Amino acid sequence: MAKSKTIAIKEYVRDKRSPVPKSATTSKVMSAIKAKNTDPEVKLRKLLWTKGLRGYRLNWKKAPGRPDIAFPGREVAVFVHGCFWHRCPICAHPLPKHNTEFWADKFGRNVARDKAKADQLTDLGWQVITVWECELKKDAEAAADNIVAKVNARQALT
Repeated sequence: MAKSKTIAIKEYVRDKRSPVPKSATTSKVMSAIKAKNTDPEVKLRKLLWTKGLRGYRLNWKKAPGRPDIAFPGREVAVFVHGCFWHRCPICAHPLPKHNTEFWADKFGRNVARDKAKADQLTDLGWQVITVWECELKKDAEAAADNIVAKVNARQALT
């Protein structure tokens, strides 16, 4: 007697914050996107570690804007931005073809939030460094060297 297999179809409950994707593939890709420990962040952290840079905190809650990498003792904040989500001025990714109004609004809010975070930290005396995903792809060593130089140039707080 052959056993029959049943395939469970996963139902998603949408919370109305974003439109329903046009395809299942898009939905799957979008659900796999992480907010922390992204590949570019991990790549940069590994390079900073190999260059001997220590004393940083990840997604540090005590700093306004919760920087991806924070050096509290030197008041240096590093944000690692994905080119698509944060609208890299170098890459200039086009808007998605579907739900363009939603995406234009979302990206506008992302960029405004990024600026507000950087401004708030700068007003408190922090140095803010933004590293773009494309910079890491092009020359990750140079991006890491830039951070090392800027962190080492700041006087340690006593």
